[in-house]
Amino acid sequence: MGTGTGLVNQPATFEGVVDWYARMRAHDPVSWDEQYGAYHVFGYDDIQAVLSDPATFSSDLTGLMPPQAELELFSRGNFVRMDPPRHDKLRRLVSKAFTPRVVAELAPRITTITDELLDDVAGDPGFDLVQTLAYPLPVTVIAELIGVPAADRAEFRRWADSLLNAQLPEKVIPDQERLNQAGERMRAMIDYLLAHIRQRRAHPAADLTTTLIAAEVDGEHLTDEEIVGFLGVLLIAGHITTTTLLTNAVWCLDTHRDAAAAVRRDPSKIPAMLEEVLRFRSPFPRLARLTTTEATVGGQRIAAGKILMPWIASGNRDERQFPHADRFDPDRNPNQHLAFGHGIHFCIGAPLARLEARLATTILLERCRDIEIADGAEFYDPRMMTGARVLPLTTTWI
Repeated sequence: MGTGTGLVNQPATFEGVVDWYARMRAHDPVSWDEQYGAYHVFGYDDIQAVLSDPATFSSDLTGLMPPQAELELFSRGNFVRMDPPRHDKLRRLVSKAFTPRVVAELAPRITTITDELLDDVAGDPGFDLVQTLAYPLPVTVIAELIGVPAADRAEFRRWADSLLNAQLPEKVIPDQERLNQAGERMRAMIDYLLAHIRQRRAHPAADLTTTLIAAEVDGEHLTDEEIVGFLGVLLIAGHITTTTLLTNAVWCLDTHRDAAAAVRRDPSKIPAMLEEVLRFRSPFPRLARLTTTEATVGGQRIAAGKILMPWIASGNRDERQFPHADRFDPDRNPNQHLAFGHGIHFCIGAPLARLEARLATTILLERCRDIEIADGAEFYDPRMMTGARVLPLTTTWI
């Protein structure tokens, strides 16, 4: 890989990163990045092949990490970073909370929360979408599922922001100092969740934490430390996709007024529009995998023990899979995007994120006649996540 084409050399702008994807798909679709210490994978078919083969491309990178107490504790129950068979057993436990029936039953509660949040700013000519709706809605839903007080959501946001706002590391495997900093950022969340788990052991309730405490895997109950990893992933990852999806949806509708007019005329178009938002501005742009044996990706031989970064946001812009891929097309069909991943690690919360985004977008458009993005928007580094931290709106209420 030549100088200037590596990850850390790319501008921290959405347009700059999308341009990098296009250049790399055309000229170096499976690229060794010496400075970063990983292969980048940019094409849709190659990404899908990598994500479809967990035996060759492992999700468990913990063996490469320097020792760090908090991260090691968190990883015990973080099934996102596990391989079969352990991954499959632990995922099955959590999947019971996200079945289509369970998720569908949340619709009335999601509607109520959305209306209450918008009631708080009703009539205001301007408000921040993130602070008002896009953050508190999904975090309240996930907090209620887990059984922690939604009133603590300001604390949850501090933890999420400290993890998500970290600077892009110069190497894929961070050094000890960076890992220790990450561990410090996670300590308060780990302590909070451990206290909650112990409280639920003493006082069971009708929530996911109690379900996990009672569950058995291979005849064994989960430890408190394993449950911490479960709950931490659900609390952070369980809201951030919906938060960024909502900010990205409003951004796309603001910059594509024909699409906005079309979904206002016919709200049944909102689900397809949201799928296009997920493709066009994918919340999590990349994943990470480790080769367990020598492998071939895109015709390139890759040795065992190498890290691959499948750039799903680039795969979602691949012209060979999506005609006119750089065009926002709210009626796009088919739209087999990779925004929620692919294979055994496909996002377990995808049905919930889709439901929350559909209901919130529908209600927002019903209650606000005109929605425009105002000055002052702040965005995450798109090399790490796509979405707004702050999204001020000006609006006319109906």
